[in-house]
Amino acid sequence: MGYDAVYDKMKDECGVFGIWAVGQSEEAANFTYLGLHALQHRGQESAGIVSSDGETLHTHRDMGLVADIFDADVLSTLKGGAAIGHVRYSTTGASHLKNAQPLAVQYAGGPVALAHNGNLVNAEALRAELEAQGSIFTASTDSEVIVHLIARARASGAPGSAEQLVGAVRQALGRVSGAYSILFLTPKVMVGARDPMGFRPLVLGRLKGSWVLASETTALDLIEAEYVREVEPGELVIVDGSGLRSERLFPDQRPQARLGRCVFEHIYFARPDTVLFGRSVYAVRHGFGRQLAREHAVNADLVIPVPDSGVPAAIGYAEESGIPFAMGLVRSHYVGRTFIEPQQSIRHFGVKLKLNALKDVLSGKRVVVVDDSVVRGTTSRKIVKMLRSAGAREVHLRISSPPTAWPCYYGIDTPSRQELVASTHSVEEIATYVTADTLGYLSLDGMYASMGAERSGFCDACFTGEYLIQFPKRTAPPPLRLVGQ
Repeated sequence: MGYDAVYDKMKDECGVFGIWAVGQSEEAANFTYLGLHALQHRGQESAGIVSSDGETLHTHRDMGLVADIFDADVLSTLKGGAAIGHVRYSTTGASHLKNAQPLAVQYAGGPVALAHNGNLVNAEALRAELEAQGSIFTASTDSEVIVHLIARARASGAPGSAEQLVGAVRQALGRVSGAYSILFLTPKVMVGARDPMGFRPLVLGRLKGSWVLASETTALDLIEAEYVREVEPGELVIVDGSGLRSERLFPDQRPQARLGRCVFEHIYFARPDTVLFGRSVYAVRHGFGRQLAREHAVNADLVIPVPDSGVPAAIGYAEESGIPFAMGLVRSHYVGRTFIEPQQSIRHFGVKLKLNALKDVLSGKRVVVVDDSVVRGTTSRKIVKMLRSAGAREVHLRISSPPTAWPCYYGIDTPSRQELVASTHSVEEIATYVTADTLGYLSLDGMYASMGAERSGFCDACFTGEYLIQFPKRTAPPPLRLVGQ
């Protein structure tokens, strides 16, 4: 499962990084390692790097964290001046090494590797079609569908050339529907593409004579690359020995009337030091907290965050309300995604492995605790209980996003709709369940107002159920409200 069973949060599926390192003939893998390290929060299940030395692709993938997978000896085998990398959580496909990315294959056009962030809503139907035509799949991830479509594409140009790869990418992505920020690498060219709705982020950077593509600007910061711009929805970026050029992925397609940039990236997924969709993530979260204080004021003695993602919003809430800010919860950063529970009687230790309450801060206090979201409500319930056990006199839970009531199918792993507490319970019922004195969510209108953004630029289906892409009948999740229908 991609959502954290110990700490009830949704998970983005992955992060991607690529560099065409002109003049750094043996440094591409090292830069990619650093870039993936900066994106580790986007996926902690597996990681991989594929490099190009101009003639051959070199691959290394494994399960686990970036720092554990790659050491100096491994990186020395990833030769060349270009590389792409990937960190993964599974949203489609099981947690196995065979599903780790980048995927690297050999086909009639030569060797090619791809690293994909997103989900394809028609992957099941395409896979069935391709298998009926004789394709053999070795993994269960939807990204492998794209590999098979590229192999079947009839593109002009010499095998392995930029012209040939770009033509194959256009044909392959023309068949898929859903979310993708995706990188391709051959010995001769690196290509980045973003779906026309722009669900998942992708940015372009410059490092001296090199070009960099990454899921977040924080990866550019770590390698001291200059942020150039966001890769536009529906844009194709091509980098080879001739430099960089940009094209529309589908030239005959008019720009979308509405974009689908994931608003949950701003709420939780992205690092706060990232610039995302043209906005500072920290500033956006800080603004959410201020708006939350305006919408749900309460008399209290302290404002505390659920660390780490709740910190900026809690600071904003404290500043707007005038209530002092304090760190009433301390988070351990050394807990993995799974742990062994010796017996049923200590199952409640799950949250305590990650969070501990400060009794001397909380004792006798009326506390506002700010978190970014509530998924199933189980963690919120345990946190409230923890705060009361530490001596908090009142606990007022404030959530810096609207109620999460619908699952995501565009690159976030969410529980089923039935497991999302806001899908079946009112705010008052959720407050009773988590045992908070009061509960307040940021309103949808307030969220966009605090961002200074139009709703038409974002996907908020996890809050509204308004899905922006039609689902094929075979994979249609129940029940959906589609925009415009």
